[in-house]
Amino acid sequence: MDLTEHPFVRKLLSLDLAVDDYVVAGSGPMLAHGLRKTVGDLDVVARGAAWKVVVGLADPIPAPSGYGHMVLLFDGCLEVFDRWLPGSAEPDELIEAAEFIQGIPFCPLAEVAAWKRRSNRRKDREDLVLIQNYLNGNALKSGQGD
Repeated sequence: MDLTEHPFVRKLLSLDLAVDDYVVAGSGPMLAHGLRKTVGDLDVVARGAAWKVVVGLADPIPAPSGYGHMVLLFDGCLEVFDRWLPGSAEPDELIEAAEFIQGIPFCPLAEVAAWKRRSNRRKDREDLVLIQNYLNGNALKSGQGD
């Protein structure tokens, strides 16, 4: 899949953020690896210049996790956070560990699996099976839906 064809990715790229100051988190890495065909939004963790750009576009609000702040852009298609979920690595560590897919920084799937394991929501348990199969070399040829 050409990621630049995805509308949320196009919106993210339109911000022209410095790639060394953000990382796509949440289910975005699953989209990048072809494990999901759709996502409800893109979660982005930003620091430095990238965070300054987004707070110049909209006011930060408390993150739903109660941990840090977020900025909603493009009617919520992009959720940009100054830190990720409680128990996760700090933003600098997440960003520095990013893997680049088609020039876009994504959190490694092993890190995504760790968050999803901790959250234990039904959706996350289903995603965890897909990620584990992929990491074990048993990925399905076609990505999954929402």
